[in-house]
Amino acid sequence: MTSSTNNLIARLEIVPIREAFRREASHFTTWLETQIEALSERIGIELTVIQREKAVGDFSVDLLCEDSNGKLVIIENQLEKTDHSHLGQLLTYLVNLGASTAIWIATEPRPEHKKVIDWLNEVTPADIAFYIVKVEAIRIKDSPFAPLFTVLASPDRQSKEIGEKKKELADRHIHRQEFWKGLLEKSKSRTSLFANIKPSTDSWISTGAGRSNIHFQYTISINDANISLYIDNDKETGEKNKAIFDLLYSQKAQIEEELGTSLEWNRLDNKRASIIRRRFGIGLKVDEDWPALQDTMIEAMIAFEKAIRPRLDKIKI
Repeated sequence: MTSSTNNLIARLEIVPIREAFRREASHFTTWLETQIEALSERIGIELTVIQREKAVGDFSVDLLCEDSNGKLVIIENQLEKTDHSHLGQLLTYLVNLGASTAIWIATEPRPEHKKVIDWLNEVTPADIAFYIVKVEAIRIKDSPFAPLFTVLASPDRQSKEIGEKKKELADRHIHRQEFWKGLLEKSKSRTSLFANIKPSTDSWISTGAGRSNIHFQYTISINDANISLYIDNDKETGEKNKAIFDLLYSQKAQIEEELGTSLEWNRLDNKRASIIRRRFGIGLKVDEDWPALQDTMIEAMIAFEKAIRPRLDKIKI
């Protein structure tokens, strides 16, 4: 390589932001406003600055922008490590200005705050977006400073889908807990069987049947509900479970005659436990159906226990 070629190559220098911009409000924010196109390209959103230091009550957002769809975007920046105060400001400005996107720019984004931004992108609606961006100042020789933006957290379809699934799961938990609350309140006046059981977010609640690891159980799903006897007395080989099931199964005709209905007898030969179950073919889907379903399940459980427990007590295994 010749000396003339060497003269054509210059070294890119990364300059500490604090050295480049002594005061955030008057220097860095103004500079950032002039570099908005570079930021737009980096995050993939066309931004137009509407106002710098836009007042929000007693506070002011560093940059208020607008995207290509006319929706408001707020930008909050720091010339240091991210902190809780600026996180609070970011959320305050987003909510009070009715913005759809919040961009947090800092020289040293903390990993803890990146996790918060990731979480916000999961739990907020699809039309709300959060970004955390690391900024550095670069120059070649004595050239003006140029921004180097690195996006550390941003919304994507996967994060929003994860958030929707989590919200759906949370809604399901609330629904199940409300259903069990209603069922258990009704049950107390009719039987002592589930008197000490509290509402759960699980799809099932159970109570002891008088023998270790054998339970009377209610189960609920979106489209189905059932009552059952869950037999898992033998946690080692499962042989005792099958023997208990077989002895009850030998009385299948009498039990079903007493109940006035057929049951599902699931020996589950490939599993340790066995189950005797009665299904109802309706579940949580329609809230208006809950009271009648709860009544049906309670009455069915009372009859089920009456038919099963005396026979179970006589089994000496």
